[in-house]
Amino acid sequence: MGAHISAETMLDRRLHMVNGQIRTGGIVDKALLAAILETPRQRFVRPGLESLAYLDRELPAKGGTKRKLLPPLTLARMLQAAMVAPGDRALDVAGGSGYCAALLDAMGAKAVLLESEPGAAAAARGELKGRANIVVVEGPLDGGAADRGPFDLIVVEGAFAVSPDSLLALLADPGRLVGVDASREPAQAVLYEKTGAALGRRALFETDADVLDGFQPRVSFAF
Repeated sequence: MGAHISAETMLDRRLHMVNGQIRTGGIVDKALLAAILETPRQRFVRPGLESLAYLDRELPAKGGTKRKLLPPLTLARMLQAAMVAPGDRALDVAGGSGYCAALLDAMGAKAVLLESEPGAAAAARGELKGRANIVVVEGPLDGGAADRGPFDLIVVEGAFAVSPDSLLALLADPGRLVGVDASREPAQAVLYEKTGAALGRRALFETDADVLDGFQPRVSFAF
């Protein structure tokens, strides 16, 4: 479906998305806007869905089985709230085929992409090849990159139905984590900020995302 769409057409659609969805959705961070404009999202979606890449909707990640790319505006709002800065050591949890990691790289961060699905991780390695500031790690989402921390920034590309304690433990001081809290209704994007011994939590906006493996609610049995 998308294989025969020209690069010029895709660039035009990307520009239309930035101006018609991202800017109007409240995104004013110039570095983030530039990163979205220069990063071809169609390369990171499941083959055959390229023509849908610039609609504001989640799409299956290239190479993945369950993994999805967050809707562009949802991801942009999360990244803007996280205040990505050049030189940040970032962990991209459930990074899929690498779209968010590419944005982080374009904004000057050094990213570790953590993915539990082998196919998506392989796709990320292919798409991000040659980017010296990105490392792709295949492992469990709730701690598979612990030996590479601490991190100034952790981006969770999905929802957690329990507190992401294993990830919060990887934050540097100061540090911040952004993701979707589905432990209560309605689910909402949240920002955790660590300063010294204090850990703050701020709700950002209501949204939906798949609950990630490793962050499912614990099952209790009553006898």
